[in-house]
Amino acid sequence: MLERATTTQRLSGYGLRRALMAGIQRVIARRDEINRINVFPVPDGDTGTNMAFTLGAVLAAIEPRRQPHAGEVLRRAASEAIDGARGNSGAILAQFLQGLSEHLASARRLTPETLATATAVGSQLAREALAEPREGTILSVIHAFSAEWSRQAKAGTRDFRSGFSAALERARVALRETPQQLAVLRDAGVVDAGALGFVDLLEGIEDFMRSGKGVLRGAPPAELAAAGVDAPALHGAGETHRYCTECVVSADPVDRLALKGALLGMPLTSLVLAGTREKVRVHAHVDDPRALFEACARFGRVSSEKADDMVRQADSAAQARERVAIVADSGADLPAEEMERLAIHLVPVRVSFGSRDFLDKVSLSSREFFRELRESPVPPRTSQPPPGDFRRLFEFLLSHHRDLVYVGLSRALSGTLQSGESAAARVDAARARVVDTRHGGVAQGLLAMDAAAAAAAGLDAAAIGARIAAMVPKTHLFAVVKDLKYGVRGGRAPKAALPLQRWLGLIPLIRSKPNGRLGIGGALFGRDRLPERFAAAVARRLDLSKPWRVLVSHCDCVEDGEALRRALRARIPQVEVDWLIETGSGIGAHAGPGSLVVGVQEAVPLPPRGA
Repeated sequence: MLERATTTQRLSGYGLRRALMAGIQRVIARRDEINRINVFPVPDGDTGTNMAFTLGAVLAAIEPRRQPHAGEVLRRAASEAIDGARGNSGAILAQFLQGLSEHLASARRLTPETLATATAVGSQLAREALAEPREGTILSVIHAFSAEWSRQAKAGTRDFRSGFSAALERARVALRETPQQLAVLRDAGVVDAGALGFVDLLEGIEDFMRSGKGVLRGAPPAELAAAGVDAPALHGAGETHRYCTECVVSADPVDRLALKGALLGMPLTSLVLAGTREKVRVHAHVDDPRALFEACARFGRVSSEKADDMVRQADSAAQARERVAIVADSGADLPAEEMERLAIHLVPVRVSFGSRDFLDKVSLSSREFFRELRESPVPPRTSQPPPGDFRRLFEFLLSHHRDLVYVGLSRALSGTLQSGESAAARVDAARARVVDTRHGGVAQGLLAMDAAAAAAAGLDAAAIGARIAAMVPKTHLFAVVKDLKYGVRGGRAPKAALPLQRWLGLIPLIRSKPNGRLGIGGALFGRDRLPERFAAAVARRLDLSKPWRVLVSHCDCVEDGEALRRALRARIPQVEVDWLIETGSGIGAHAGPGSLVVGVQEAVPLPPRGA
């Protein structure tokens, strides 16, 4: 609450908490508008989603607990913002809150003067967090707000409402000036998206200060933000790297100067280091997320890794809103060129070798995975992505698409599907449809590609969901495992199977089952001409009067993979299309090097539009 002591107003933790909640709720409600004007530093249309995700972590921390101590409210807000920060603007905003927290940690109540000093500290720390600060961004608007607030305090303002309103008005002016400071904004006819998000936060706080509750205002006036942006024309403007990459580095202390110097020696852009003495969130745009994570690991424990594909995000933002977005997890193995062509979004599974953690197919390629598998003394472990990974992607996609469909890894094989379901329930269960494919690997990849083709053909989410359900029993996975030691080491195969395989020369034939699990479907004897004999075994299990799509994956044995692909073409009269790729970690961790996997799917034509 605002309390009066002599002639100076004081803000308690109770009032600060409610004011922050009102501001955060406004940003979350306005995230789609912020996304639509996002052109700097990358036109990937996710600034609103990233700011909402960052502030959503703050909201989740301060909402359940009423706290009279204002400094404690800010401490919790800053800590959660650092942990939950997403994107360039999210990291900058987190560092601004950290500056407020550090200066006001001991303050039970805030005065206009102490808050003015703290905002100046926060503004300076936010600027120092960037390797290359630019004017015309959220930094400029934060500085304008803090400078006016300081001027008001020096002029003797003792009233929070009048001082805050004056500082907010100066921030609005600075926001309108951002297109004059950055050519990319001027060319697009928009203001900076991160700066708009910060002004939204301030406006939500002011609404609470004036009315005692948050009031969601309408869309910004025309001079502040255009209704939309020509994303295809802006794609890649000024950006040379593919992944928006983040992680948290923890140590006591983190040598921030040395960390910054090491990272600046790498090929990257948009570097932001936000955090405290013991915990630093690193944000950068890179082509090789693994190299960034490994560099950070030299300075402390690395956690909370993420890497968003900005190229795919920009393409998604450019698509017609009517097109349904298709999401898979990295348990699905599918050709990279088809992912690009069909605009399939991927949520990476976590892979660990001992204490080293990776993002599957992002910071650890399939080829690197098999090298680690051969060399590591400990077996790999795969774990499902946290719901937050799905939630962040779902929120971004639903800000650009009417609906999305998540084509998920079999519930019987992993908890990944449950993470997607949890995220969909929190985001918008009516618009985020989750489908259990009862498959993994190349079979799940075939279903994801079929769903994406249906989306490109104009089918709605319900029709795509029905299409997947109809295609699941028409899609099959087969595999041969040359060496069961990897399955035994990982706990997926019984120990007694290993000597049996070696004594008898048996090569087990694995196949998918209707219940979503994998089971033994036969065996081959000996390794001679294994690809050809495997192809014959697969063909015997198919209706060869029908056309088929074929997706072959190999476990670090490309020559055998090519031989299998040729043999399947020779054995199956009607192959509509086929591909050869490397097997991912989901199957490869248990199959091991030398194994071969086949996904086959009946080639059922899509229904005509409107049918």
